[in-house]
Amino acid sequence: MQKVTSNHLKFSLEPNVKFPIYLRIKAIPGSNITELMEIMETENGKTYKIKLKAPPEKGKANQELIRFLSQEFKTSKEKISIISGHVSSLKLIKITH
Repeated sequence: MQKVTSNHLKFSLEPNVKFPIYLRIKAIPGSNITELMEIMETENGKTYKIKLKAPPEKGKANQELIRFLSQEFKTSKEKISIISGHVSSLKLIKITH
């Protein structure tokens, strides 16, 4: 597994990307800032480790994740959905266009 860590990581899309996009996310709620902190490369693809400033209670961390991803991908929150992992730190996210 290869890890890429930086204080200024950004999501980048391949040219001519086809939607929907599916992302594997490892959420770290209760942090002091919301940011993409690491991209982990595995044989199954990429997993994005994201720190979230919201606590893991009553869906607040999930809402913060969707807000963050909508800003990063410059799309509305309605186009981002959690497919699996609603109550887990490991999530599968779908982004439509």
